[in-house]
Amino acid sequence: MKKLLVIAMGIMMVLSMLVPAHAAKDTLVFAQGADVTSMDPHIGKETPAIMVTNQFFDTLMTTEGGEVEGQIAESWEFLSDTEIQFNLRKDITFHDGSKLTAEDVKFSLDRAIASTAVAYIVNFISEVELVDEYTVIVRTAKPYAAALRNLAHPSSAIVPKAYVEKDEEFFRLNPVGSGPYKFLEWKQGDSVKMVAFDAYYAGAPKTKFVTMKVVPEAAQRTIALETGEIDLSTDILANDVARVKGNDKLQFFEVPGLSCWYISMNTTKAPFDNKLVRQAIRYAIDAPTIIDAIMYGAGQPAGDLIAPDVFGYAGDEPYPYDVEKAKELLKEAGYENGFTCKLWVNDNQIRVEVCQAIQGMLMDVGIDASIDVMEFGSFIERTSKGEHDMAYFGWTTSTADADYTYYPLTHSSQKGAPGNRSFIAMPEVDKLLEEARSSTDEAVRKAAYAALEDILQDESPNAPLFYSTLNAAASKGLSGFVMDPAGYHKLENVVVE
Repeated sequence: MKKLLVIAMGIMMVLSMLVPAHAAKDTLVFAQGADVTSMDPHIGKETPAIMVTNQFFDTLMTTEGGEVEGQIAESWEFLSDTEIQFNLRKDITFHDGSKLTAEDVKFSLDRAIASTAVAYIVNFISEVELVDEYTVIVRTAKPYAAALRNLAHPSSAIVPKAYVEKDEEFFRLNPVGSGPYKFLEWKQGDSVKMVAFDAYYAGAPKTKFVTMKVVPEAAQRTIALETGEIDLSTDILANDVARVKGNDKLQFFEVPGLSCWYISMNTTKAPFDNKLVRQAIRYAIDAPTIIDAIMYGAGQPAGDLIAPDVFGYAGDEPYPYDVEKAKELLKEAGYENGFTCKLWVNDNQIRVEVCQAIQGMLMDVGIDASIDVMEFGSFIERTSKGEHDMAYFGWTTSTADADYTYYPLTHSSQKGAPGNRSFIAMPEVDKLLEEARSSTDEAVRKAAYAALEDILQDESPNAPLFYSTLNAAASKGLSGFVMDPAGYHKLENVVVE
């Protein structure tokens, strides 16, 4: 009997050595607040859509880690100021087993240019020329300095030409790419399931399956983390952050984002056609208090329209909160007794609360701003037509290059729907924007953006308020997760014990 006991103990010791103390799960479950709008990367441009499709598709370039690097492109060369030659990797296959070639690249970029949803990201391209099976030349009508960063944007994804052409509608519901994960199932409004692509050129993903669950209520996502129903959640509610940080079974992630929240003032309407009034409004708004009271500290006051991690950031100090200075400027502008106006915002509770705080601050300097809350589609349509006095917006510089924000928000050709809802039109602003986007000299570009920001600080067509902070939370056993400042988090290196 004693001999049998010794043998049994020996077997148990061997088994304990063979089985890891913490075995990895074969499925990662993450939650986000909204469903995918489209599985087609040339249509679904919203962050919740890209968070999913980014797992299925690759791009010529990538900005993971902050710097521009090759992904599908093995190497590249500027043949001239308007020509870039890309030499493609020869070891990339799509999920259906077909090889990725130059024909797929040309087809994909031409398709993105033709898309009303994402054309603004790639329409700097005038032509894509096939050189051979693994070489393409991208031509631009004019020199365009941000070309490589735009080609790294997920909306510049490379799709399989033959598969898409065979049945485009089928592709939109059953996407095939060359990314680290393969599509399995989409239950609209509920979940998306995917499986590791073992033939991925950079190596198979660390976790075999990934499921994205749609959980619209932020509080419910926190509860799901606490109960273990999900492993990872993006966008933790600001007032849940302390709760997550205080839970020893969870971990919290935070990174400065690439988004700026701002008030746009319609410069074609009185009194917003007077820069002194616009400056007064900037002095009247106490952004740090908004960040602390409404955003629970998740942000930093903004001086420029682009965040510190964006190329071209000039580092201007935010306008200080100064009620007396605001009153002084209003008096100088001829509005000593203030005026009435409207502040528009779409129907998002946090955004409405921010505008209510601004409303109270403006009242302190004599400006009576009533708040109009409207459905998002109507908000965009009516501000595009310039019907607003002031409106509250957010903008993400998702390429991390200043051109992506400054050109659409301040160039005279971009009034209305493209982004310029202040309707500013200044030749000197246009000249600096065109100089910055057409030069390939980084020093020249930085100088142009610094000069541009000097003008914008003075003219103040927009009132930058704060740069938002991105966050996420996960179970303690999760590792390998790296936050992307644009919110396009990749998951192929994530492991959950």
